[in-house]
Amino acid sequence: MKTAVVTDSTAYIPKEIRDTLHIQMIPLNVIFGDEVFQEEVDISASQFYREVKERELPKTSQPPIGQFVELFERLSKEYDAVISIHLSSGISGTYAGAVTAGTMVEGIKVYPFDSEISCMVQGFYALEAAKMALNGEEPDRIISRLTELKTTARAYFMVDDLTHLQRGGRLSSAQAIIGSLLQVKPLLHFEDKVIVPFEKIRTRKKAMKRIVDLLGEDAASGQPYQAVIIHANREQEAFDWKRELEALYPNVEFTISYFGAVIGTHLGEGAMGLGWMKK
Repeated sequence: MKTAVVTDSTAYIPKEIRDTLHIQMIPLNVIFGDEVFQEEVDISASQFYREVKERELPKTSQPPIGQFVELFERLSKEYDAVISIHLSSGISGTYAGAVTAGTMVEGIKVYPFDSEISCMVQGFYALEAAKMALNGEEPDRIISRLTELKTTARAYFMVDDLTHLQRGGRLSSAQAIIGSLLQVKPLLHFEDKVIVPFEKIRTRKKAMKRIVDLLGEDAASGQPYQAVIIHANREQEAFDWKRELEALYPNVEFTISYFGAVIGTHLGEGAMGLGWMKK
């Protein structure tokens, strides 16, 4: 059986890696007024952070179901099955769109997978699935492996300004107001598929230190982990953090990624995150 792997743009997997592993990407949209941009196709992360300084905060939208149907139908000419891996269903209807589209196509079996997270931690699932698919693993075995990895996946992030999350409906107004008044840097994470505060911390430095400690609790087992530093237009800070973390945790393989246009719309410039899972 020949299996394709699809993910969406919020996994932020570099195009050269997607091409090498034959990962298909379906983009979410960023909407500035009447202009619609397909994330990672029409607008890059760096372009987005430049644009958002000059314009009103954009809206975001999931891919149309027809775009999923068109992709799955195209893949059906070459593949028997598709593993479709998407950002958490608690913050986007993208996964639901893949589920619906999967019932509308013939000649290919669609296996939707809710990562229950986003960004490059979501990307880790797609990379694992693609490597397994290239090795000829059956779709059921791939889904089983992804489900197993989910038990070890963690991600924590902090934002400079809670109003973006509140305005986008990803955080309650009360939580945003309290955070702003106290000038806290709340640590956020995904719980039951939605973004919720993990802890309230007063400074950026202390918040990042707390994330490092949380990684340390898992890395202390000595088992091999993969981790990703995720930044919202703070590349140098990400590189500096990577050097610090590599010295602390030799059993963890670190990479750097970013909050692109869609996720950056909701987190705002300056956000930093760290995600990891077992290899």
